[in-house]
Formats: sequence, structure tokens, C-alpha cells
Amino acid sequence: MTIITLDGDLAIIKVTAARLDAAAGPAFKADIQAQLNGRAKRVLLDMGDVSFMDSTGLGVLVSLLKMLGKDGALAVAGAQPSVRRLFELTRLDTVFSLTDNVDSARAVLGD
Repeated sequence: MTIITLDGDLAIIKVTAARLDAAAGPAFKADIQAQLNGRAKRVLLDMGDVSFMDSTGLGVLVSLLKMLGKDGALAVAGAQPSVRRLFELTRLDTVFSLTDNVDSARAVLGD
């Protein structure tokens, strides 16, 4: 479901699942928590393959941001239009940096 690459304090997370919803969210959250375990302050979340996300998926992302702490940063790259609309409807596009691609997300995170 996820591929995590650590580069210093930057974690690049590629979400390989098509859905980030109530069925997949808890396992996704547990996987990220276990793999990161405080080792990253900046997270680049590549969501190009995710075609559907619900409130549980959003909750997982909010939890991930909280896990990073006050100095942490999270950028979402490549969100498909339906996923991007969910961020906008919930106004979470003001909390997360949404970018069109991984290179733009790296730039936003100062990498």
C-alpha cells in the first residue's frame, strides 16, 4: 500500500492504493507510524494513484501532520481532481500544501 523512502529528515511516501478510505485508512496509518517512528520532520505524500479518499483518509493525513509536530511539514503531490476537491471542500487545502507533482512538493518542503 505504501512505499516509504527516507532522505535525512524527509520521508517520501508513495501511496500505491487506489482508495484511502475507512477500509484502508487504519492500516495505512499504522504502517506510516511504524516506519517513520519520529525519524522525519518533513513528509512528501505522493497521492497520484489515489482516485478516492473519504473522511477517514483525511483523518489519517491530519494525524500524520500532528505526528510530525509543530516544526513538521507535509506536502501532497499529484492529487487527482476528486481527491483535490475533497481537500478544498473541507478547507484542508489551507493546511496541507497541494502540488501537481513530486518535484513541486520537494521544492515546497525546501528540498
